[in-house]
Amino acid sequence: MVVQFDRQKLQNALLAVAQRDEAALREVYRATAAKLFGICLRVLNDEAEAEDVLQDVYVTVWNKAGTYDPSRASPVTWLATIARNRAIDRLRSAAVRPGRTARPLDDALQVADPAISAEAVLSRDEEHHRLNGCLEGLDPQHARLIRQAFFGGLSYSDLAAAVGRPLGTVKTWIRRGLMNLKVCLES
Repeated sequence: MVVQFDRQKLQNALLAVAQRDEAALREVYRATAAKLFGICLRVLNDEAEAEDVLQDVYVTVWNKAGTYDPSRASPVTWLATIARNRAIDRLRSAAVRPGRTARPLDDALQVADPAISAEAVLSRDEEHHRLNGCLEGLDPQHARLIRQAFFGGLSYSDLAAAVGRPLGTVKTWIRRGLMNLKVCLES
């Protein structure tokens, strides 16, 4: 069974793995094993080798989770980079072991780099700055509700209870805020 994690939950799980939490490692495995196996398989083109490398990946995660920095990479990017590097290492070692056949190392270049490009980072930062500017132009309570709903993951019901207002009022405030936000972002 594949469990989907949102970014924050996966970050928290990796930070718990750094504290040697075995249950957190199981959660990370359940959420990411299929994706990481796919990366290993693409590089190695051999299921048995990919499974073996995948095991190495999670041993590495167990030993190196303390080096994960959420401000530098998303958890999936960090994990995918480990998987890709381990698979490439396996390709290199297979190339020097007699009696082994392996795809050429150049084939690894065809595997997509999961890291965000510098251009995408700049674009994302500009969009983030613009969005924050537009949010600052909204009624402060509407902006706070939008942030809590869309960035904090709170439901409308939770928001209504938190501000002590009827659910319909909170929905109306958020809808108005979003309409004003749209106008600001389109201008």
